[in-house]
Amino acid sequence: MKVLEATGITKLFPGVVALDSVDISFEPGQIHAIIGENGAGKSTLIKCLTGVYVPEEGSVEINGQDALKNKELFDKIAYVPQEIDLFGYMSVAENLFIPYEKSGFKGMVNQKALEEAARPLLAKFQIPVEPDELVKDISVSSQQLLQIARATVHEDYEVLMLDEPTTSLTTKDTQILFDIVRQIKSQNKAVVFISHKLEEIFALSDVITVFRNGKKVAYSEIGQVDIPWVIRQMTGREVDQNQVFCSEKVTDEVLMEVNDLTGERFTDVSFQLKRGEILGFSGLVGAGRSELMQAILGYLPVYKGTVRIDGENWKLGDPTFSVKHGYIYLPEERKKQGILPVLSIRENISVAVLDRLASATGISRKKEDELAQNVIDTYDVKTPDAEKEIQFLSGGNQQKVIIGRAMTCEPKVLVFDEPTKGIDVGTKAEIYRLMKELAEQKGIGIILISSEMDEIRKCSNRIIALYDGRKVGEFPATADKEEILSAIIGVG
Repeated sequence: MKVLEATGITKLFPGVVALDSVDISFEPGQIHAIIGENGAGKSTLIKCLTGVYVPEEGSVEINGQDALKNKELFDKIAYVPQEIDLFGYMSVAENLFIPYEKSGFKGMVNQKALEEAARPLLAKFQIPVEPDELVKDISVSSQQLLQIARATVHEDYEVLMLDEPTTSLTTKDTQILFDIVRQIKSQNKAVVFISHKLEEIFALSDVITVFRNGKKVAYSEIGQVDIPWVIRQMTGREVDQNQVFCSEKVTDEVLMEVNDLTGERFTDVSFQLKRGEILGFSGLVGAGRSELMQAILGYLPVYKGTVRIDGENWKLGDPTFSVKHGYIYLPEERKKQGILPVLSIRENISVAVLDRLASATGISRKKEDELAQNVIDTYDVKTPDAEKEIQFLSGGNQQKVIIGRAMTCEPKVLVFDEPTKGIDVGTKAEIYRLMKELAEQKGIGIILISSEMDEIRKCSNRIIALYDGRKVGEFPATADKEEILSAIIGVG
């Protein structure tokens, strides 16, 4: 029996057919993967299946009943969004059981009882935190697991929807999650698994549905297909998975030199970046990669050590100085730290160079429009116009806008922190190509921070491994994967 079934779902937005007559169903005791390029319609479908959007056409049935007429039926669906959606200044236990009435806590909530009830759930998901800790003080990986645990607290759900659940998880935590998902499947619940990581889909799923341009284009049992088939269905073309994107125009000129840098999460790190080079930084979550680059930016403190860029001693502790003098950091948390979500594409681009756009009467709208259109054209941003709010672009197109904005600042060093997080395989290749072009044609030094070993190896000229805040190895991109992995887990 189908626990959740959508038939003929069509959803329209101004100028866009987001979903076009989609039929899809989910069965108890089955893990159903959904995949597609950014903008293919996956998120819109999920919002229709959870009652957030009402489709223009079609029906949604839960256990054979019309959910569009009886909204309470959507309570049978537990949904975990891709972005962390927790209350940072509330405790782990409080986040787990909100709303308290539904969790069985009535009237005045006993904090001790709440924390004791949280312990078995934290143990089940192997989340290494205490119930009374504030969520803002635990790791991103633990927050992601906590969010998934929260969705399963109320066991009356029949469908669990996971949207890119492993983007912030370590390899170990991903395996913990997979074990739990298999347990949930064994309880005869349906699991919907949305991911861009093809290896995870093939490791976990029973069946797969592929979307392209708002349409369901393929469905299969996972054992009947392979990765090249999925990529062809997603993109409508062949994508070479073995293509490399490292720069072929690395010079001997040292663009940036870091000596014995020590900060809150890293110790005595030294390295050089050459002009035109893509330098990869590999390591586990918490190894100090992002913190190191944020300290050079001036966002985090440096306790000792020096930095030189273009032969000049670098002023530490001043992000404004860094940006003005050509050190640009593109953050991992794109939606929280990289964009101004309710502003337009035009405003998100111009905010970086308002001084250049100023006229006697204020900001020149003509200059703003020209700059925005130039970024849209140069970086092939898929949008009807520059006035669209950036939050409504796909992740890949948001990333292109961020890169275009960075380039308006004329960077010498450009740091990409997990640049393809939550981005599909086709758009990943576009981002890789952009990094390669910027290094080769502009002579920019690129630093690539990535938790994906294949990404690091196919894009980098050299790879630096960090473990527990220390540099533990430096490798050519041709080094064995096992050798690099041994270093980043501390056994190299």
